[in-house]
Amino acid sequence: MDSIFSIFRFITELDRLKAVTRQNCPIGLERRENSAEHSWQVAVLAMTLAEYSPTPIDTSRVVQMLLLHDVVEIDAGDTILYDESARAAKEIEEIAAAKRVFSLLPEKIGQKFLTIWEEFEERKTPEAIFAYSMDRLMPVIQNFYNEPSTWEEHGVAIEQVLRLNRPIGDGAPEVWEIVEPKIREIFELMNR
Repeated sequence: MDSIFSIFRFITELDRLKAVTRQNCPIGLERRENSAEHSWQVAVLAMTLAEYSPTPIDTSRVVQMLLLHDVVEIDAGDTILYDESARAAKEIEEIAAAKRVFSLLPEKIGQKFLTIWEEFEERKTPEAIFAYSMDRLMPVIQNFYNEPSTWEEHGVAIEQVLRLNRPIGDGAPEVWEIVEPKIREIFELMNR
């Protein structure tokens, strides 16, 4: 009975992800998306692009990573990818958040989820590399179809966008071959 209530407590804690505001807007909307929306959408993106992984992957494992990877934002909040110093400073805070949030679960499940989260963060397995590439890709897609783009709003340089999103090519090289020229095209339009 206690383990079921622990799961309920964890699930209700996840509700707090709905209040974590990200920088990107859902396409066509003026409001900012929340982390729960992002996690769902990037998981679906990964399911649909799994065949573009250069190595065989366990799609179920990828989806698990993407559904859990931003749970730490309940405590640590979200930081825009392009604020590199702020992101570096949050690493310790995110580790503590992962341990706290997953400790709400029964120990066996909590440890399993923490291991999945750590695998995503380490980016050493084919699944983690692919999951991370999808996490990078989703905001890029939103920037393609929103005006103004988050890049434009924050004055992000094309060099930074290309460098920080290059991991898309590690997990899905064919996708990166299409995305990189599109990024360049978007910046050409922004600079007119």
